[in-house]
Amino acid sequence: MAVKTNGVVDGILPEELMKLLLSLATKWGDGLDLKNLKVHHLSGAMTNEVYRISWPTKNENVPRRVLVRMYGEGVDRFFNRDEEIRTFECLSKKGQGPKLLGQFANGRVEEFIHARTLSAEDLRDSEISSLIAAKLREFHNLDMPGSKNVLLWDRLRKWLNEAKGLCSPEHLKEFSLGNLDKEISLLEKELPTESHDIAFCHNDMQYGNIMIDDKTKAVTIIDYEYGGYNPIAYDFANHFCEMTANYHTDTPHIMHFNTYPDLEERQRFVRAYLSSSGKLEV
Repeated sequence: MAVKTNGVVDGILPEELMKLLLSLATKWGDGLDLKNLKVHHLSGAMTNEVYRISWPTKNENVPRRVLVRMYGEGVDRFFNRDEEIRTFECLSKKGQGPKLLGQFANGRVEEFIHARTLSAEDLRDSEISSLIAAKLREFHNLDMPGSKNVLLWDRLRKWLNEAKGLCSPEHLKEFSLGNLDKEISLLEKELPTESHDIAFCHNDMQYGNIMIDDKTKAVTIIDYEYGGYNPIAYDFANHFCEMTANYHTDTPHIMHFNTYPDLEERQRFVRAYLSSSGKLEV
C-alpha cells in the first residue's frame, strides 16, 4: 500500500523533529551540529515512511543512529494510531522491540536496532523459523493493558465496509465484496472464540516485521500497528500465509500459494513454539 506522509522532503526534516534530535543528542553528550545529520530512507515499510538518521559522536568511529518513523496519511482506516502508540510504548517498557526515544506531531524517534530485516527466503530457513516461533511464544505471553476482546471479526467487517466505500460498482463485483459478509459470519460461527487460546497477537507476521541479529541469533518482532487480542492461531495462519508473499517484486500484491508451507514445515513451527517454554515435550 502506498502511503503519503508529511515527513522528509528532499532531505529537509520537520522543525519539531530537529528539536527532538538536538535534545536527544544533548542528553547523550554528542554535541550535534545539524549540518552533520545523514538521512537514509529505509525501503520496505508499508504504512509509514521510515528513515535511519545518523550523526558523528565524540568517538568518531561510532556514529549515533536512530530510526525515525513518519506516520502515513490515510492509514487510520486500518488501525487506531493512538492505540498503536500506546502499544508501542508498553512493549518498549516490557523490553520488546525498539525503545521509544521521543515523539513529535507526525511521528516518533525509535532506538535503531542493529539487526537485519528478514527476507522472504529467510522464512523458509528451518533454524530462523524455529527462532521466530520461540519469539512469537514470548510475544503471546505478554499481558497487555486494554480490552482483551477478540478484534478479528469486528476488524474484518470494518475493513470490508471501508473497501465497499472506496470501490467502484465494477470493482465491487470483480472482487465479490458483496459475498464477504456471509463468509465472515460463516467463519465466525465455525471458529468460536471459546474453543481457542486468546492472547495478545501481532497480527502482521510478514518477513518485513521480523529482524534478526546474525551473530547472536536474537529475533525481534517490530511494527505493532495491527496488534491486539486474537486467537493465537491467527498469528500462525497469518505467518504461514505470509510465506507466500514477496513484497520486493514488481507484483508485491500477488500471493504465490504454491509456496504455502507444507504440513512438515507447519508442524515444525508449531513444535518449536510449544517447546520454547521448556515445559513441554513434543
